[in-house]
Amino acid sequence: MNKQYVSVKMNNSNINNPTILNLPDEILLIIFNKLNTIDALYSLVDVNERFDRLVLKSLHIRNLDTTNMVIKSYYDRTFSIDNNVLPKICEKILPRIHHQLNKLTIEQNSMERILLTVNYPQLYLLSLVNFQEEILFQYLTGNSVLHDLLTQQITHLNIDVPYEPKSETSETLSSIFALILSVCQRMTNLNFCQLFSDRKASICIYNLPSTSCISSTLTELKVNVATFDDCLFLLAGHLKCLSTLIIDVKDISWSLSHINNTKKLPELKCFSLTSIEYASDYDDQIIPLLRRMINLKELTLFLTVLKPYSTYIDGIQLHDQILIYMPQLNKFTFNIITAIVNRNMKIDLQSNEYIQHSFIGKGYGEVGSCVHTRSEHNAGTSHVYSLPYKFEYFLHLNNSFQGDMFDTVQYLTMIDGRPFEHNLFKLISQCFPLLKKLCVVNYQLQKNKQHSSILIIFPRLILLNLFEAHVDYAEQLLCDKNIHLPALLDLCIDYKSLAMITNNFTNNPIRLNCAKIKKLHTDPFLRPKNFHKYFPLL
Repeated sequence: MNKQYVSVKMNNSNINNPTILNLPDEILLIIFNKLNTIDALYSLVDVNERFDRLVLKSLHIRNLDTTNMVIKSYYDRTFSIDNNVLPKICEKILPRIHHQLNKLTIEQNSMERILLTVNYPQLYLLSLVNFQEEILFQYLTGNSVLHDLLTQQITHLNIDVPYEPKSETSETLSSIFALILSVCQRMTNLNFCQLFSDRKASICIYNLPSTSCISSTLTELKVNVATFDDCLFLLAGHLKCLSTLIIDVKDISWSLSHINNTKKLPELKCFSLTSIEYASDYDDQIIPLLRRMINLKELTLFLTVLKPYSTYIDGIQLHDQILIYMPQLNKFTFNIITAIVNRNMKIDLQSNEYIQHSFIGKGYGEVGSCVHTRSEHNAGTSHVYSLPYKFEYFLHLNNSFQGDMFDTVQYLTMIDGRPFEHNLFKLISQCFPLLKKLCVVNYQLQKNKQHSSILIIFPRLILLNLFEAHVDYAEQLLCDKNIHLPALLDLCIDYKSLAMITNNFTNNPIRLNCAKIKKLHTDPFLRPKNFHKYFPLL
């Protein structure tokens, strides 16, 4: 969707119209504050002296985001500034506010013009959004206004690059990370590719030279890495002042390096570890690392753990194995899924009641839990989380889900060996009001296809993944008599299922939910007759 700029330019006839000019300043400020900052500046500056005073002085603009995000599909987003807007911003606006700006967000194509227009003496935070890796690397290694700004002035830096979920770890991006640490001599805070929850490009750094990734000023780091060895590398003493580390680790498995995982980390005060994929080395890697954080005050864990021949992680285990080693800890936020497979060995797995009781009296606060044990296979999953729920992800939901409010969750996966019925999807729509991405993994056909007359709505769902789902769930979720998906842009589905639920693109009930789709992820096929009626934007 293109920006819609507010036009308040007035000719002689509407200057006499009191509906705008007679409003008090307080009301006008409320209206102006509802606008995007760039929209307000472009539309209202130079209209009249009063608007100039209100927009440029009363708003005291300190933080300027010059980008406009357009969502083409879930992973395809553009960040730009309109070519008709940029000249006025650079020629009329920035010279009047540059001296007061503390924070600036810019994208690749307009960066040079914005940075070369004026100096920014009070600027300390810079966000570089949607920069191609090779171009960013050139700016960092060449003589440029960006290089000078980073070297001499910026203390807080945010980096964002385009992201492809299936792409390999980029050597260029890893080099950029190391280069930033060496170039930004005053930097205290770095967010490296964690600006957006769905754009988390990972870096691999543990095999870089030992002289890489060094900083004597960095105190807070947000970063995504490929392996647990990368995490250990960052904590090996290269970042002497680091007190806060918020890290997303793609793969936690057996270590390939010989990095010391026993040395204490007394400087670290805040640590957040996220790993969405199953971690197979919880006992030998994660627990030893956490025990090194002897002065930690805040701990956040989002983990999916595979523990063969064991029991579920519960409140007693967390307390005895980790928390007693952190005497200064005053805040613990967690979401931990344990998957157990005890083949050829009988181990009694805890019940949900036992899991709940294990958290009582140890200072955890309110805790939610869900246990799904398959006694016939001596296996199961346990999900424990602190409440209120604080995370954007909720993984591996199954039929044991009892509900609650999860108004921070944007990404949900469902998986079970038993069928998902209509009532569960109704419950999910109520419990996850901000859901943007839904992935269903279930090959069992639905037993009860009697649907309620009440339409289920997922108002913000952008991506629906049905690649590993029985055709019943495609029919359940795409038929407009069951569910309404007004924001759906991406559909991942097996072509055979798609052809079946549309009756070779002659069946109308799914057309409404498919009408806005801009990206169809499926196996190769030749577009049949009437295909465009279902997917007019493809």
